[in-house]
Amino acid sequence: MKQSEKFIWTTKINDKGQIVIPKEARDVFGYKSGDVLLLFGDTDRGIAIGKAADYVKFAEAILNKTGESDND
Repeated sequence: MKQSEKFIWTTKINDKGQIVIPKEARDVFGYKSGDVLLLFGDTDRGIAIGKAADYVKFAEAILNKTGESDND
């Protein structure tokens, strides 16, 4: 199993409420222009960002697994 790496970057929220994900972060996580991102919020822990496509694959895997077990 690959050991987890930790990173920290800074960014600012502009007057339109937008942020820029730093290039280094985009490179590490493979974010490209046009990617759809999900924002997960927890009022105690903050915001996490992930690629929507990764979670769609995850959800499909769960649904496919669930569908297989329903047929057993």
